[in-house]
Amino acid sequence: MQSPSHKHAAQNLQTDKSSEMTPSPRAESTSSGPAICETDSTPFPSLESSEPRQRQRKISKQSWEYVVRSGVAGGIAACAAKTVVAPLDRVKILFQASNPQFQKYTGSWTGALAAIRDIYRSDGGRGLFRGHSATLLRIFPYGGIKFLAYEQIRAIVIASKEQETPYRRFLAGSLAGCMSVCTTYPLEVIRVRLAWETKSQKRMTVRDICRTIYHERPPSVQSRTNFHDTSMPRPAAATLEATSAAIQAVVPRSGIGNFFRGFTPTIWGMIPYAGASFLTHDAAGDMMRSPLFAPYTILPLSERSQAQLAPNKPPPLRAWAELTTGAMAGFVSQTLSYPLEVIRRRMQVGGVVGDGRRLRMAEVARDIVRERGWKGFYVGLTIGYIKVIPMVATSFYVYERLKVTFGI
Repeated sequence: MQSPSHKHAAQNLQTDKSSEMTPSPRAESTSSGPAICETDSTPFPSLESSEPRQRQRKISKQSWEYVVRSGVAGGIAACAAKTVVAPLDRVKILFQASNPQFQKYTGSWTGALAAIRDIYRSDGGRGLFRGHSATLLRIFPYGGIKFLAYEQIRAIVIASKEQETPYRRFLAGSLAGCMSVCTTYPLEVIRVRLAWETKSQKRMTVRDICRTIYHERPPSVQSRTNFHDTSMPRPAAATLEATSAAIQAVVPRSGIGNFFRGFTPTIWGMIPYAGASFLTHDAAGDMMRSPLFAPYTILPLSERSQAQLAPNKPPPLRAWAELTTGAMAGFVSQTLSYPLEVIRRRMQVGGVVGDGRRLRMAEVARDIVRERGWKGFYVGLTIGYIKVIPMVATSFYVYERLKVTFGI
């Protein structure tokens, strides 16, 4: 039971609290009068309403804004990845295309380093990046189209969580890869030819390579055989000369088709490469976010940016975990598609090796088996791993980080 003094103190305390909560007449007159500063009458924002605008405004995947942002992010990510591995990329092309000056380095673990050393000694640092300008010219639209196409196709093929199956992920990745190849393939041929060129007496420019590729044509029968110097009868020689003239009239002296050497194996190779790449990356990301690995792989809430706190986004991974998922994607996709990649490289440089005619996939595969056996389809695979694993890891890592930066 409280004493009168205690009751009086309690009443005074309640009176003080009520007076604090009730605005004074002076405060009311101040609020009703003109504000000295524009923000004087503005209520102080609560913590709940201080969320950034990107959390309150979700960009639709079907909007042009999302397409442009995802395309730019994919292009920048692809350029960053290619720049990291540009020297290894050139050496791998020289190995795959069986460049005569570098065949001695194939088949050994240290061959790639020896080849890089020789290129650096003969051409300097610029030699390691020969063809890289054409690479960036091609890879920006290639990477942009691939990533934005994957986002759009994925939104259609995987419309709900129940449709998140490996088959649909593989299909979305394959279609995105094929779409990007179809739009940028001539630039790939130019890049490969620039990288294959090893003559140091004249530096080949993109314009020189384009002109050379355009005017390449199969040599005439007459240029390969001098019928008058043979012992065949004159009528037979005249018949062969007439046949050669007829072939020369039919065969074009130049053509855009030369920029599509190796297009068929590229498409066939892109199906497993892009499909397995996106499938493995998404599956590895799911594994990293599983309860078993989440305490070590998921970025803590205290380290996340405001854009990474969006409720519709999967929990962001730590940097090493994101790079690991990309590395796994690169390893699997490179292993599945490498034989077709070797065939493609041999077809792309067909204008400067052999008789110069456009080779078919079956012919190239038969030549590889005859020259080196089945191991010929895996020439340069070691350097392929060394190149593709960090390249794909960098590509996915930069893309995921740019998605956060661009608010998509």
